[in-house]
Amino acid sequence: MTSLPTAADVADAARALSGVAIRTPLLRSDALDAATGAQVFVKPETLQHTGSFKFRGAYNRLSRIAEDRKDAGVVAMSSGNHAQGVAYAAKLLGIRATCVMPTDSPLTKQERTKASGAELVLYNRETEDRVAIATAIAEERGAILVPPYDDFHIIAGQGTVGREIVEDLDGMGLRADGVFICCGGGGLTAGCALAIHEASPQTKVFTVEPEGFDDHARSFAAGERVANER
Repeated sequence: MTSLPTAADVADAARALSGVAIRTPLLRSDALDAATGAQVFVKPETLQHTGSFKFRGAYNRLSRIAEDRKDAGVVAMSSGNHAQGVAYAAKLLGIRATCVMPTDSPLTKQERTKASGAELVLYNRETEDRVAIATAIAEERGAILVPPYDDFHIIAGQGTVGREIVEDLDGMGLRADGVFICCGGGGLTAGCALAIHEASPQTKVFTVEPEGFDDHARSFAAGERVANER
């Protein structure tokens, strides 16, 4: 990225996604409240198109492509969720999509990506580099590369999750003490942090990673990016 998005760009993404993305609700659970001793809300992005928040960033990114660039299409690299989001967004916008996915990605995700009309290019994650493969395809076709997280409009689109959280809590007369965000590549965390800090600066943002796949914790400790996925 040559520039970084702001909360205003998240607001712009919200306008682009209005009427397209599903505004997922905030859900409550007495069991979670009892277990934590707090009032807990869950944002179920599994109810989003393609079953993931990834659709938000993908649609926001693809919707910005100029008409004279659409024919060349887009190329994405993903283990599954980003690929599905890009494929479905491309279908809605009439853009050709190619998705580079590992051979061991879930077959259901591969099939759903193809069902949206995308071309699949499979690779071996142990011996091949998905970024190099996707970049080569994009350069050969003159297509636009759509990375899963390191992209201005991807981050802004994912940030609409955080924007909705603050807006919906505000409608209940509430402010969050903390928001816990699942963290893979960091696009969702970055976008949500922008939106949340702008509207509710006292709210703390925490990233949550699975043990053994804690890319961000290890990256901060190492002082450089450490990734589990090629």
